[in-house]
Amino acid sequence: MDAQKQQAQDQQGTRVRQMGLPIVASAAVALAIGLGLGWSLAMRQSTAHGTSATAAADSTSRAPDAGSAGSGSTDATGRKVLYWYDPMVPQQRFDKPGKSPFMDMQLVPKYADEAAGGSIAVDTGLAQALGMRTARVERRDVAQVAEVVGAVALNERDVAIVQARAAGFVQRVARLAPGDVIAPGALIAELLVPEWAGAQREYLAVRRTGDAALTAAARQRLVWLGMPLALVDQLERSGQVQATQVVQAPLGGLLEELAVRPGMTVAPGSTLARITGLASVWIEAAVPQEQAALAVVGQPAQIRLPAFAGQALDGRVLAVLPQADSNTRTLRVRIELPNPQGRLRAGMFAQVRLAAARRQALVVPSDAVIRTGQRALVYLVEAAGRFRPVPVQLGEQLGEHTEVLQGLEAGQQVVASGQFLIDSEASMQGLLQRQATLAPAPSSGPAAALPVHQADGTITEISADEVTLDHGPVPSLQWGAMQMAFKLSRPELARGLRAGQRVHFEFVQTDDGFEIRALQPQPPASSSAQGNPKGAR
Repeated sequence: MDAQKQQAQDQQGTRVRQMGLPIVASAAVALAIGLGLGWSLAMRQSTAHGTSATAAADSTSRAPDAGSAGSGSTDATGRKVLYWYDPMVPQQRFDKPGKSPFMDMQLVPKYADEAAGGSIAVDTGLAQALGMRTARVERRDVAQVAEVVGAVALNERDVAIVQARAAGFVQRVARLAPGDVIAPGALIAELLVPEWAGAQREYLAVRRTGDAALTAAARQRLVWLGMPLALVDQLERSGQVQATQVVQAPLGGLLEELAVRPGMTVAPGSTLARITGLASVWIEAAVPQEQAALAVVGQPAQIRLPAFAGQALDGRVLAVLPQADSNTRTLRVRIELPNPQGRLRAGMFAQVRLAAARRQALVVPSDAVIRTGQRALVYLVEAAGRFRPVPVQLGEQLGEHTEVLQGLEAGQQVVASGQFLIDSEASMQGLLQRQATLAPAPSSGPAAALPVHQADGTITEISADEVTLDHGPVPSLQWGAMQMAFKLSRPELARGLRAGQRVHFEFVQTDDGFEIRALQPQPPASSSAQGNPKGAR
């Protein structure tokens, strides 16, 4: 019995041990997996830390050294370098020196001290290689001169119109033709005036009566009938009736018109001939409106004609016609010249030189001025290799120089050529934009004194920079109603407006034309009140 009980216990223990083996194995496997995951995570973290350290070390090893890196480095002179660039492509920047990929030249450093102070620095060697040239601002004794073209014309003030004094018949005409040059007193024609014959006989009969009053009345009647005083005096001396009128040239010159032929019947006041004197001629010159200040009555003028090379004729401005040429925008200036030998003939080409009185003016070479449309500026030399843009107000054009009214002083140096290099630097730094924003509006000078003109009109065409208006009269300019195009000073003036809309506008006259400064819509008007009615152009 005891043996059987012991045997049963042994069998039960064996089953328990067999059941425990899988549990132990499962636990061991789980432990092994956990250890593996922990080791893998630890390795990854270690690798990440190593990579970061390596990158930091590499970054440190590539840090810019003197003269070979970008922002924050210094070159051999100890100046801080921001970047390198190609002056021909200044918008492209490089972090190290070397040869330009665009041009066959070395890159140029941009120093930190060049970006401040409102000036631009340019390497002197580069400036010399690119042909940069400077000039001195000078005060000179100058005189504005206008070299214009002209043509010889007949003197229209020296004209004689020969007319018939009474009705009659043409008996004889001199052998003349239009275009002939005749002398004073030359015969033109002979007229038979029957009415004069009867009046002369009556006068002679009254004179024989001895009545002084009746004689004077009869003589006066002869004058009223158109008889020349010379013919009346001849009648009194000779007592012979003279019914033939001899028509003579009252002055010598060009016979422009001959309207009489033998056998014609003429009425009182009929034009027989037209004669223009040649003792003096006119020079009609075309002066640009920009040089209108030289077109003054009495202004001396020097005239040269290709027909008489090497000879200069002196004259004076006789008149400045009130209407400019609408096509060329030039003033018509009339100069009178004596023509004693008749050498000057109508239609000849002439070169006219008008010069104003000499005066003192501050001038710079015209090539030194950069005109941006809104303003004019020059680059002032502050020191060797340093330049500053300076806005200037310009005066007259004096040959190869331009007058400066404001912005410069005598003795200063300005850049006269090669400005493109400095201008690209200024544009890259935004220096010109900052100047335009911060510069105060001028309180004096030509720009501030521009008169403002006003008118009403209707829009026919409109864009962001121009508007065409069918407008009414502009009293301040003595304009009538017309249609013309105006520039817009700001694009936003065109916002919300359309063709056909009625507007009120204000404009000024600038060097570039007429520019609208204000444009306001108006209530629609009836067709009869439009600014420029049909047929008024």
